[in-house]
Amino acid sequence: MPRAKEKTICMLATGTVHLKDGDGKSTVYTVPTGKKAVITHVVIRNPTASLADGVDFDIGSGAVCDTWRQAVSLTSLTATTDYIVIPNIAATPVKYTIEAAAAAFGIIPITGATLDADATMEVFGYEVDA
Repeated sequence: MPRAKEKTICMLATGTVHLKDGDGKSTVYTVPTGKKAVITHVVIRNPTASLADGVDFDIGSGAVCDTWRQAVSLTSLTATTDYIVIPNIAATPVKYTIEAAAAAFGIIPITGATLDADATMEVFGYEVDA
């Protein structure tokens, strides 16, 4: 019987990410061996400090997280109870890359928060056979 991750859009992974300007990449989800992944959306929630000045974050795989969404603003996350849903859509259709086995999906601050801020990042989508 197929696993739910192969038949439904589900939470593929969750983890703490570092969002201060100058922080390196935070990996949240690594595609399992023998699988590929289609990422449908990401949730960033419960920041530990205001992200009011966090204007540019890239989300995806690779060293610079350039396979999914770039220049994402998290400036609206100013309270520890805030969250934002980042879909894989824009005003016009955008082509995305299917994440290959062993791809490390995460987030990197380009112009991150001034404060030392962390948050929870949840990755949603589904897996298919490679």
